[in-house]
Amino acid sequence: MGRVWRARDELLHRDVAVKEVVPPVWLGEAERDDLRRRTLREARTAARLSHPNVVRIYDVVHDRDSPWIVMEYVESRSLQQILAVDGPLSPARTARIGLAVLAALRAAHTAGVLHRDVKPHNVLVATDGRVVLTDFGLATFTGGDAAMTGPGMILGSPHFVAPERARDGISDPRTDLWSLGATLYAAVEGQPPYARDSAMATLSALATDPPDPMRRAGPLRPVLTGLLQRDPWRRLTAVEAEPLLRRAATATPEPTRRAAPDPTRPPAPGPTRRAAPDPAGPAAERAAPARSGPRARRGQRVAVGVAAAATALLAAVGTGLAMAARDRSEREPSGTGAGVGPTRPAAAFACVAAPPAAASPVPSVPPPPGARFRLVPGWTWYTDPTGFQIAAPIAWLHWTEDAVTCFREPGGTRVLSVEASVARADPVAWWRAEERRLTGDGALPGYRRVDISPMDIFDGGAVWECAWLNPAGERVHTARLLANTSADRAYTVSWLTKEFDWQVNATYFPMIRQSFTPAL
Repeated sequence: MGRVWRARDELLHRDVAVKEVVPPVWLGEAERDDLRRRTLREARTAARLSHPNVVRIYDVVHDRDSPWIVMEYVESRSLQQILAVDGPLSPARTARIGLAVLAALRAAHTAGVLHRDVKPHNVLVATDGRVVLTDFGLATFTGGDAAMTGPGMILGSPHFVAPERARDGISDPRTDLWSLGATLYAAVEGQPPYARDSAMATLSALATDPPDPMRRAGPLRPVLTGLLQRDPWRRLTAVEAEPLLRRAATATPEPTRRAAPDPTRPPAPGPTRRAAPDPAGPAAERAAPARSGPRARRGQRVAVGVAAAATALLAAVGTGLAMAARDRSEREPSGTGAGVGPTRPAAAFACVAAPPAAASPVPSVPPPPGARFRLVPGWTWYTDPTGFQIAAPIAWLHWTEDAVTCFREPGGTRVLSVEASVARADPVAWWRAEERRLTGDGALPGYRRVDISPMDIFDGGAVWECAWLNPAGERVHTARLLANTSADRAYTVSWLTKEFDWQVNATYFPMIRQSFTPAL
């Protein structure tokens, strides 16, 4: 419903792009007025943003009651044009484009703006390599104009619309991230994840089917799998997606003779150290008890494709996903300390001491009914007697310490733990209070905070990532996710490894987080 012209600003002597809105002849006067308002909203929305990956808006002029948007002219081709002429892109180039679009979306989301129409047509790749996101025509923002859609109306391209938006009309930052995943999928695979002949067939598949198998994605498979989760609470966050994209952007291309990995089955992890990560070393995600107050997402957190993501990542050993660690507030976390040794202060967390004689190895079991993805080889589904479920490494020693369920690598220091507790009103404040308490008591010598930040999960949560010297004098690294799962219950899911091995083992963190299903 518009044309973009290249024009010349005669006052400032610069080329500009001018977007002319051309309403279809069949639109009634009311619909035409709505289109004019949406055009103005696009200009206002984009004008709020100042970011190198967002097209700049200069002015809006009116001619015969129609608004024209004057914007930055970018000598470029759209990603759609590139795909039509050059064919699918390499995983590395796709990842670099993804990083730029993700940066634009994060800037927009920080400003309270949702794009709602991320797709290859709206991603421009300049001749100098700059990537910009354009066309905020469907965007909305807090405190601005209301979404201009009627009942039952879905604006946007069906191939790139998130499932929850197609189904319920819901838009939030996670819907933009799904559309980003679909856009990158199309860039590397040459077609959208739900390539169907009609809009109705596409929407039907979107509601019930998994994305079409990936054949060219290679190192992009983890992030695409994580972004294209049907359930928003299982989807990768922007913080989690960025390191995966960076890794894919620098991954060494696979030999041409090697077949593309099975999309439903991630590559097996390698040995425990710096080689491909071994089943015993995910990146911890702590289930820190969070605030109370129901938030909709009960028991839904299967490790859907993130398992595949984790696996493919594992193959590309190098810099690992530095999971956004987060704050932790007031209550003694348990579940991941490493090293045993009488020297130095007592361990800060549970599951640090040598496993008791009664500890038993985790058996391999079939996937539970309804499992929608495969775990990384070497991992299995563990269902606790108290009711929660989580992915755990096969043959790791398992025992309980009070309210903490421990999983520890035989002969090693890697630890996965799950601790039940009361809900925390403010998970971030809780982690910060815990940080002050433990560092003040000298329980975390050599402490280094990586991050404390909120996480949109269940009824609210936060993640705390940090490193310190354990009682044996070894530097260890942990990620601890605190998640409120109901008004009165929370869980802390923790993952701990030696710091030397953290980057490799961190790739398991999304799988652990998304596999966790709390007790009902």
